[in-house]
Amino acid sequence: MFVDTQATFCYNNAMQETLEMPELTSLGGTLRELRQRRGWTLEELAQKVSLSKSYLSRLEDSDRQPSLAVLLALSRAFQVPLAALFPEGREKQETVVTRASESKPQSGNGLTYTPLSRCPPPAGMQPVRVVVSAERVGDECYRHEGEEWLYVLSGSLQLTLGEELYSLQVGDAAHFDARQPHRLTAFGGVDAELIIVACAAPRQLLDSYRHGALSSRHSRG
Repeated sequence: MFVDTQATFCYNNAMQETLEMPELTSLGGTLRELRQRRGWTLEELAQKVSLSKSYLSRLEDSDRQPSLAVLLALSRAFQVPLAALFPEGREKQETVVTRASESKPQSGNGLTYTPLSRCPPPAGMQPVRVVVSAERVGDECYRHEGEEWLYVLSGSLQLTLGEELYSLQVGDAAHFDARQPHRLTAFGGVDAELIIVACAAPRQLLDSYRHGALSSRHSRG
């Protein structure tokens, strides 16, 4: 099954995250500050990220838990790194070192993800460490603007990309157009750990990756 819009993904999964209340409150305030600094109304931001005005309002009021996909969409709209949506990630400096103790894992929708960069704009990359639970359920595929690169650190991963299935093992990598429907699944009864780098690249560059950018090790489904 393919979930065609980012908004549907948001409504189905937004309450599954595990941000604590102080973090949720600071996130809501940061989102409002970023929006108002750009002179955008809620309606304008809603159009940019394909979410409803009411949902964004509840995010700013700290009344909703955002999914990873929603956070990525917002970070791209504001042109800030993912970690900059949280107070501890908003330092402005040219070289940013992210210590292991500074990145707190978040969980939702069968994924545990940890932002790996606190780099401020104009950084266009969003590196994230992701653990895909072997017990993740569902078969929904999601898509969004930009491109993604992933590298498998441990376990075995099945990447669903459109109508293709790719089996990735430790050391394998994949690079693809994130506008295509995609899903990550761990198999073999063991969690899969990987590094994902998401980037909102120009569309013409994405088109050049569409064919032949995936790792050569795959199985056709």
